[in-house]
Amino acid sequence: MKKFMIRADDLGFSKAVNYGIFETVKNGLIKNIGFMVNMHASMHGYELVKDYDICLGQHTNVCVGKPISDPRKIPSLVNENGEFKSSREYRTAKEDFVVLEEAIIEVEAQYERFKEITHQEPAYFEAHAVMSQNLMKAIEIVGERHHLKTLNMTFDGTPMIVNGKPMYMHMDSMFPDYDPMQSFLKMLEAKEDGYHMMVFHPGYLDQYITSVSSLTTPRIKEVDMLVSDKFKEYIQTNQIRLYTYDEV
Repeated sequence: MKKFMIRADDLGFSKAVNYGIFETVKNGLIKNIGFMVNMHASMHGYELVKDYDICLGQHTNVCVGKPISDPRKIPSLVNENGEFKSSREYRTAKEDFVVLEEAIIEVEAQYERFKEITHQEPAYFEAHAVMSQNLMKAIEIVGERHHLKTLNMTFDGTPMIVNGKPMYMHMDSMFPDYDPMQSFLKMLEAKEDGYHMMVFHPGYLDQYITSVSSLTTPRIKEVDMLVSDKFKEYIQTNQIRLYTYDEV
């Protein structure tokens, strides 16, 4: 049986992104949110959504901003300024430069910061925008250590296994001529049984997000779609139930 989910990533990235996500919670159907806890706007984002019925997950971030842990303890993850290496550096690297032991230190530190901010455990546990086997291994190790619902991204298209159930991730926002509604409809056509998660990055734009992220216009498109009457009517008319991570 196919079960469908939608998720908004990057809460905390910037105030503009936070406001966009807030709109999809307040006026839309978003119930699952990935929270970046190391950013200047992290507390701002949390304050906006904390009183809503949502599943807030740890969106572990090692490619933008400053680390939670001491940069001197995680040299493979940071540049000479003590800030995280960029996602571009990860994409262009010929090999995985992340040192597993250092990744564990930072993942654990972000987990502790998540609890410090929210006073709760993450509803799920995963990573932001980095293709690193050692980072994924660190997520798995820390997740198992604290008995968290870990989403360990696969690199070959096979589903993740969450609580013994297959979960397929869908995300098209990086493609030209992106249409979020068409991407959602395509997910509904998936043949495989299990959970199908559409990952969105809704948000508005400000100077910070446009200077550090290559994902810009799609964020605005996703806000508009997720709060639109057309989308909500489609969900209701077709009797689509959107699941949360608490139900997996």
